[in-house]
Amino acid sequence: MESMLSELFESGRIVDLILILLVIEWLFVSFIYFYKGKGIAPLNFLFHSLPGVFVFLGLREALTGSDWQMIGLFLGLSF
Repeated sequence: MESMLSELFESGRIVDLILILLVIEWLFVSFIYFYKGKGIAPLNFLFHSLPGVFVFLGLREALTGSDWQMIGLFLGLSF
């Protein structure tokens, strides 16, 4: 179990799993908004989530040992 978790972090796949969960959350929010008429608009949710997505992409680049320029690019885009 420990080696599986360490492999997830070393390969950066943990970030991919987190981003997949964010997409599932967006789909759920969209469903509630369109079918129940309640909650935050899906486009607003998407725009509010983008900084976090860019931070996670920067984290994935850092975990996989990418150049500092790519890490800086994603962190810069998060602002």
